[in-house]
Amino acid sequence: MGPLSARLLMQRGRPKSDRLGKIRSLNLSGLKLLSEDLDPKLLCRLTQLQELDLSNNQLETLPADLGLSHLRILRCANNQLGDITTLCQFPQLEELSLEGNPFLTVNDNLKISFLLPNLRKVNGKDASSTSSQVESLNRELTSRVTAHWEKFVASQSPEGAKKAQTDFVRSAVRDVRYGPESLSEFTQWRVQMISEELVASGGTQVHETDIQERSLKATAAQESRARPVALKRPDDVPLNLSPNKRVCASPLAQVEDNPVGSDGSQTGATSQTVATCGGESVCVIDCQTGIVLHKYKAPGEEFFSVAWTALTVVTQAGHKKRWSVLAAAGLRGQVRLLHVRAGFCCGVIRAHKRAIATLCFSPNHETHLFTASYDKRIILWDIGAPNDDYEFQASQLLTLDTTSTPLRLCPVASCPDDYLLAGCEGGCCCWDVRLDQPQKRRVFEVEFVFSEGSEASSRRVDGLAFVNKDVVASKGSGLGTICLWSWSQTWAGRGRQVTVAVVVLAWLQWSPTTLAYLSLSTCPDEETVLCGDEEGNVWIYDVRHVVTQQTPLLAAPQAPTQILKWPQPRALSQTVTKTMVNTVVANPTLTYLTALTDSNIVAIWKRR
Repeated sequence: MGPLSARLLMQRGRPKSDRLGKIRSLNLSGLKLLSEDLDPKLLCRLTQLQELDLSNNQLETLPADLGLSHLRILRCANNQLGDITTLCQFPQLEELSLEGNPFLTVNDNLKISFLLPNLRKVNGKDASSTSSQVESLNRELTSRVTAHWEKFVASQSPEGAKKAQTDFVRSAVRDVRYGPESLSEFTQWRVQMISEELVASGGTQVHETDIQERSLKATAAQESRARPVALKRPDDVPLNLSPNKRVCASPLAQVEDNPVGSDGSQTGATSQTVATCGGESVCVIDCQTGIVLHKYKAPGEEFFSVAWTALTVVTQAGHKKRWSVLAAAGLRGQVRLLHVRAGFCCGVIRAHKRAIATLCFSPNHETHLFTASYDKRIILWDIGAPNDDYEFQASQLLTLDTTSTPLRLCPVASCPDDYLLAGCEGGCCCWDVRLDQPQKRRVFEVEFVFSEGSEASSRRVDGLAFVNKDVVASKGSGLGTICLWSWSQTWAGRGRQVTVAVVVLAWLQWSPTTLAYLSLSTCPDEETVLCGDEEGNVWIYDVRHVVTQQTPLLAAPQAPTQILKWPQPRALSQTVTKTMVNTVVANPTLTYLTALTDSNIVAIWKRR
């Protein structure tokens, strides 16, 4: 296209005028514009511009000094934007469209909410829930950075105070952690801003975000809601963690419950090992001792999710062996297949062009792997069996298109070869994954909503798991609750509808936090639901009575059977008094329960 001209702006502007200063709406979509084509000296003459459409161009960033101080609506869909921090130059912006920018992630959504306090809609959806989450994160980060400053300054001599202030910012970015690993880009960005403000003020003040309160009544209701009373069971005893059990934590983990010696060298006993990931590392931990058995690193990667499978491998001598294989994926959009006992990577699948949010193996086919990405696609792979050189050759079986980022994957327990559930940023959807159907690229069959006539269909579902063959536990559709619903009853009443209200069996009381992405899990053999919270607690629900009932239960939310309190372990000579539990997982018999936290600690409980 080349640089813009005043003539072009007047042609595409509204109302029609021969003066740029009178244009209020401007459409520059579909012109193949590059970032350097946006001339600030020209655009700043649009002094009354309120609406700007830059969709369907080739923009990688927006110039920082466009001078459009009255802009209220901005459309930048289908570009190549990778940096959104320059949007802060539009303080009056109320509506923003960024769909179809493949390099933007959930961290950028949070940055946008922080930078634009008047924003009401993002991609056509209400921005208040994201704003509430940002407010909560910001308050906690401000508190943690301030506490870090006090400790940091106390450890410095008066002579080195000036240099200490310079070192403090680096120290805070390195050491202050809060929230899920998937939000670490945003939290570290905010930590740097807060710490620089502290240094600039000499440590005398920290200004919390000036984000406007968008839902005062809802916030007040959340704060005043009483927490349920926990019923303790004496046979659940927390294990105290020593410093050598401080290991890498992640948003997701998975427990293995296979025979000891996956090569078949030992039988008759069981091992309980949990795999965790975070940053560039994947760790495998022995739940019995808390010792890290294996650690795998991929420099430059940031792992978000792991999943176990066990493969039958035939050796060159013709012997059959069972391999425990761990799939790990994250920021680079690649899946690494790790031979756990040998401790090396034996295959890499270049699955997506964007980051992989989560992945899971099929319960019926040990080589079938689902990967879900920020590119709004779920792909089913057959990783195959390793060849004589212990290498994998994966093949793509299906592509499932989503309308929003998939967060959790869950094959339907009663028919895992037929249907797949996914909790997404925009709700809960179901796909037909039968491989005998001719179409290899599919859209969802059904979208599930959690109350008729509500806005639940547009809300994220960040927790999803089957309690048994029929009952599903999901989280995210209602603040402070977990929903138990019937798959069979919901599916039977579907008819030909695309949007279907779930048949709710019960609601479970949970933390009223506004923080998202705290995942739940289930222990089907024990008919138990598990979920962590923002204070380091683990909520446990025995739902046997719900599973066995025949009709929907229309009653008040059920209190947890027990809440395991954070054990406050010591790590690096300090007591960790509070943390966030991102994920809780357990082995099938609920003998070991593992909680993964944002403070780089894994807590393990054993039931006696």
